[in-house]
Amino acid sequence: MGIPLPGEIGQRARDILAGRVPIVPARDAATVVVLRDDPLEVYLLRRKATMAFAAGAYVFPGGSVDPRDTDHAVAWAGPPPSDWAAAFGTDERTARGLVCAAVRETFEESGVLLAGPSATTIVADTTGDDWEADRLALIDRTLSFAEFLDRRGLVLRSDLLRAWAHWITPEIETKRFDTRFFVAALPPGQRTRDVGGEADEVAWMSPAAALDRGKAGEIMLMPPTFRTLTELAGFETIDDVLREEHAITTVQPSAAEVDGEMVLIVPDPDHVPGRTP
Repeated sequence: MGIPLPGEIGQRARDILAGRVPIVPARDAATVVVLRDDPLEVYLLRRKATMAFAAGAYVFPGGSVDPRDTDHAVAWAGPPPSDWAAAFGTDERTARGLVCAAVRETFEESGVLLAGPSATTIVADTTGDDWEADRLALIDRTLSFAEFLDRRGLVLRSDLLRAWAHWITPEIETKRFDTRFFVAALPPGQRTRDVGGEADEVAWMSPAAALDRGKAGEIMLMPPTFRTLTELAGFETIDDVLREEHAITTVQPSAAEVDGEMVLIVPDPDHVPGRTP
């Protein structure tokens, strides 16, 4: 069983399988599932209908790696890039870029900043006008993440992240991403903000509620988001999530022809951690 691929996307799938059109390379990207407790909820953004990729879908904060995210000048505390490289099965340079992109994109898209003045502290509030000016400068790339941290005397807190998943966009898409998923708790004192940009709506939802709304057709969930929510629905608290020994398996949906129709096949998960909801 697969997801139907009608119209133009179905024809593109046929062309890709026949070798008639080239496959677009996948860009490195990072996504962060921001969590809060009582009850366990996730932060979701609805992408604007005008976006070229995943228009109208509810997604977690994230985006492409900026080449400057691999800069060794980025102040860093917590597990080193070598640990993240091992977790995601990649090289240290790529891992450094992924972690930096995860923290940077989360700040850009939610106002949440996983950084602090030292290796054991974290920024308590990021809602002032000066923070907003820096956030916008990061978005338009006039300010690098390393410069941003240095200017404010902050260090990236990689210990606040946990590796969770690895998804690669199907080869049939015209925009493709090689995305590593992280999970992180909303830092004490900080709060998410509807910062606009690529999203036109934001919401906190329990994983189960988001899944129910997706199944009812009330919201659109892409396969990686749906799978991640399914996994998280098996947990009751953030501590339970962060304690999970979660193996990273690369998932890449693929197109196939079934009974004359083009469909997208999403590989089944090896297992769903936590208790069954």
